[in-house]
Formats: sequence, C-alpha cells, structure tokens
Amino acid sequence: MSSLNRSLNIALLLGGPGAEREVSLVSGEAVYKALCQAGFTNVTKIDVTDADFQLPPGTELAYNIIHGTFGEDGTLQSILEKRGIPYTGAGSRSSALCFDKAKTKKAFVEANVPTPKAELLDCSAGLVMPTIPLPFVIKPPCEGSSVGVHICHKQEDVLPAMEEALTHSSEVLVEEFIQGKELTVGILNGEALPVIHICPRSGFYDLSNKYPWMNMGGGTDYICPAELPDEVAKQVQEAALQAYHAAKVEVYARVDVLLRESDNAPFVLEINTIPGMTPSSLLPKAAAAVGWSYEALCEKIAELSLATPR
Repeated sequence: MSSLNRSLNIALLLGGPGAEREVSLVSGEAVYKALCQAGFTNVTKIDVTDADFQLPPGTELAYNIIHGTFGEDGTLQSILEKRGIPYTGAGSRSSALCFDKAKTKKAFVEANVPTPKAELLDCSAGLVMPTIPLPFVIKPPCEGSSVGVHICHKQEDVLPAMEEALTHSSEVLVEEFIQGKELTVGILNGEALPVIHICPRSGFYDLSNKYPWMNMGGGTDYICPAELPDEVAKQVQEAALQAYHAAKVEVYARVDVLLRESDNAPFVLEINTIPGMTPSSLLPKAAAAVGWSYEALCEKIAELSLATPR
C-alpha cells in the first residue's frame, strides 16, 4: 500500500468522444471499483464527451482512463496542464508522439529500436498505393485498438484495405508484415513486466478479438508469462524498454512487439500510453504475474503520476 491520502480528491475521467469510448467506460468502471476497494473515499466518475468537461471543485488528481482519440493523443493532457490539474500517465508530448504511429516509427528508427520497415502514404490529394512488397499491414496512423488495421497478403486485398483506412485518416501507414508471435510488454515506472503471448482464436488481434464482449467476436487466449526461452524473453523486454525510452514515456505503458518466427528477432510495433484496464486487458495480467493485485496497480499508477513533473 502506498502513502497516498485515502481522502485524495480523484476525478476519474472515462468515456471520451473517440472510437474506443465503450472500452473506456468498461475500463473506467473497473478502475473506479478498484480505487474504492483500495480505500479511496473521494473518487468521482466523470464521463467526458468534449473539451468542456467539468471537474469537481478541489480535484487533486485526474485519473485518465480514456483510450484513443482525445484521451491518449495529448489533447486531454494539454487541457489538464493548462488547468493546473495533476493527471495519471504519460505527458502531453509523449502521448501525442505515441498516438501517431508514423511519428513513433520515426522515433524508433532514430533510436535504433527494432521495428518493421514502413512507408507513410499521404492521400489528401488522391489515392496513393503502397510500394513496399506484399505481404504488408495497412493501418491509419492515429487510431487505437487495431481500428482500421488490415493485413494484405494478395493484391486484391489492397484497395479495399486502403479505402477503409482512409475513412479514418487521409494518411495511411503501410508496414512490412512480420510472421510470428504477437507479444506485449507492460512497463511500470521504467521496469518491464513479464512478456505476454497474445493468441487470437482466429485472424489477428483486432478489435473483435481484443474485446469479444463488445461484438461477440472470437476472443483471444493469453499466455503470461509467454513460453519463451529466457534469453528471448529478455530481448523482447529490452526492445520494449528501448522503445519506451526513445519516446520518453512517463509512468506506465504497454509496448506491442512481434517476434519473427524464423529467427526470434523482436520488432516493436507501437506504444500504448493508456493501455486497457478492462477485465480482459493485458497490463493487469502482466502485473498480476509479478504479484501486483489490480487494486495495487491502480493505486501505484496514481502514486507514480503524482510524483512525475509536468
């Protein structure tokens, strides 16, 4: 248990105006219950729908659990900084960087973080087709929870994938496809948690497999810790930490990594600065593997955040 005052005035921000609103509402409800069970007596849920949201008088900490657009892209963080309200998680600069997969990719390349080769296509003046060889992955640069992501193995897959991605953004990020294990690494206060192996029951780790309760999707199995040789697991954690530091992320995050099956080489995909906290989410699973209860994890995030300069 931390030394935080149990009467700390906490505004729990959930919902948001983006595509991941429903996930955030579930995450927020779980965090609310956890904070109350941890003994915090002044926690108020605030359903945020736009930038004019109001906080209770005397708010001492905004606990941000808004995934995706607005909550994870630096917008909310900038608003809270202007209001002088401490908040949980990454700061406005690192949030904005990590939410834009193209900018994150640039930071990875500059810091020699292993990451798939990619190209950014600007389609604002008309459709531009990928030039890297198939197979590849098409995704909008600024969406979370695999919204708009398509794996293209054949030429006839490309145009429909491009058109769907362009409903989210005028830019499209195209990455080489890495055949291998889907892994993720939670990071708390600069320390890597155990690697999780993500095993979708069908297809890849898209929205329906991440959150089957939302749309009766196929679901996913998780192996934590991942069944990897110790040296390989360490390399995956090191790649995740290298990415975390390259983006200068604060407090906590979750880093998605692909492990190429041909040689067990790790490739970092992206950093989630407001990772899910639903019952099926991965950061709580990784924390539990090293003895952190869900309530203790939620409290630790608050404690670390209050100690982080903004």
